[in-house]
Parts: sequence; structure tokens; C-alpha cells
Amino acid sequence: MLLTTPLTDEDVEKLNIGEIIYLTGIIFTARDKAHERALRLKKFPADLRGGVVFHAGPIVKKEKGKWKIIAIGPTTSSRMNSLEPEFIDRFRIGGIIGKGGMNEDVIKSMRKNKAVYLSMTGGCASSTSRMIKEIKKVYWLNLGIPEAVWILEVEKFGPLIVAIDTEGNSLYENVNKRVDENLKSLLDNYRVGNQP
Repeated sequence: MLLTTPLTDEDVEKLNIGEIIYLTGIIFTARDKAHERALRLKKFPADLRGGVVFHAGPIVKKEKGKWKIIAIGPTTSSRMNSLEPEFIDRFRIGGIIGKGGMNEDVIKSMRKNKAVYLSMTGGCASSTSRMIKEIKKVYWLNLGIPEAVWILEVEKFGPLIVAIDTEGNSLYENVNKRVDENLKSLLDNYRVGNQP
């Protein structure tokens, strides 16, 4: 499924965990330092309502006076667990792209504000850069290149897996439950097989 940013409530409400989507439009990078600064200042350098935040620290270089993404891949999202609920509440984003999922406090905020978590495979940073049409702008470069806010125009950006939906359903939680069930079954079978 192809969606265009900014995302509407209707866009995200129809998404279910496990679906694969692609994005076209504008996305924003923001890692720890950008989250911290935005919350401290109570503002972000661009309008984020319905926007998609990419947990990423790109490798960029300047060519003929213009920035160019060399590689960009997802950062482990749990680094932002303590910051993300307030960030979502304040800026009303429509989605997050990252890897590894986020905690229950973030999921509650996503449910309340109609946002989704989109999982991207790590290790594809050079191929991902080819889906970026243009760097529209960069803010807060004094945080360092990986931590700055990069505003990116993307086309058919993905594949992205809906890993947490607006109902709070989580692929990560489902996998953890299956692992726990399998582990319990293995332990139960081991105990039965090893009784005197």
C-alpha cells in the first residue's frame, strides 16, 4: 500500500499490524537530541501534525553546495522510549519509522493520538538512500549530523511493516508471547521427560 504524507487519521486507522506500506512525501529524522531539544523548546522546526518521524542518523556529504544522503537506516527506537510519549502528545505525529519497537507508554500515546509504528529492516542504509529524492532542509546542525533534523522528500520509501497499529496491537508483543509459550512448552516437556 502506498501512502502520502502527512498522514490523516483515516490513513493510519485503516492500517493493521503486519501490513507492508510505502511512503511518498516528506519525512523528518529525529533522534534523542532532537527529541530532547524539541520538548525543551516546546517546538519543532517544522509542522509535524500527521508527519512521519524517522529514527535515523544519516551519513551525508555536501556536493556542489547541496547536502546528499550517502546512507540512512533506522536507529533502535527504544532509545527514545522516555521522550516519545510527550513528543507524540505535543506534536501529533502520524507515524514513526524505526527498528525494534517501543514500550507500553509509547504505545498508549500512539493509541490516544492515532499514530503507527513502522518497522524498517536495518542494514539496508545505502539502498534506502536511493529512495530519498531530495533533502529539503536541515535544522539543528549544531547537534551533529546524525542528531540534526533532516527534512527529506521521499518516493515509495519502504518496505515498511506496520509493527504497532492505532489499536495498540504490536507484532513485537505477539512474537514475545509466542516465545514465552514455546519456552514454557519446552520446559514442561523437559520436566516430564526427566522425571525419575
